[in-house]
Amino acid sequence: MPVRLRLQRHGRRKRPFYHIVAADARAPRDGKFIEKLGTYNPMTKPATIDLDRMAAYKWIMKGAQPSDTVRAILRFKGVMYYKHLMRGVTKGALTQEQASEKWSAWIEAKEGSVEARRQEEAQRIANFHVAVSGTAPEIKEPEPEPVVEEAAAEAAPEAAAEAAPEAAAEVVEEAAAAVEEVPEAAAEVAGEAVAEAEAAEAAGDALEAASEATPDGASDVVKDA
Repeated sequence: MPVRLRLQRHGRRKRPFYHIVAADARAPRDGKFIEKLGTYNPMTKPATIDLDRMAAYKWIMKGAQPSDTVRAILRFKGVMYYKHLMRGVTKGALTQEQASEKWSAWIEAKEGSVEARRQEEAQRIANFHVAVSGTAPEIKEPEPEPVVEEAAAEAAPEAAAEAAPEAAAEVVEEAAAAVEEVPEAAAEVAGEAVAEAEAAEAAGDALEAASEATPDGASDVVKDA
């Protein structure tokens, strides 16, 4: 039976979470599996990988074929490096103790770098939260203005209040003068009208007198003729 080391998807939509399994190559991706080797969470930074290295190494030595992603995970976790060291032990280039020491040193250095990246990411997130919800900036109180300006500002309304009655009195006087001028002008106009009426009456009387005197003069002229 061909065995394949691959990922089996779990998690919700847009939040994938994978199991690393050894399964029959002919089985569906999310179907039955032979053995669970670990988990893989790509949503964290760096990605979180929990793997049983020795179990994965045994399946590799039995001929199981890993998928591309699982192969990268095995290389990242040191399984492929352990396979390389064990080949050297088989050929006599290294002893088992030497291979184990090298592999342990490699794992320690790798885990240290991963932990440093994890701490750096945690610090970055903490700094981001501080920047977003940080303390409010200090607000400086405005300096007091000079007293002279305040006195001028207070004097301005008082001066305006004092000037207002005077201006009102002047307006009232002008209005009263205008009211007095109106009757005088009316009286003058009335006097002129009376004079004109009297002149018209005098002219009428003169015309009547002339008309009365004309017939007598005319008769005298006729008689003389």
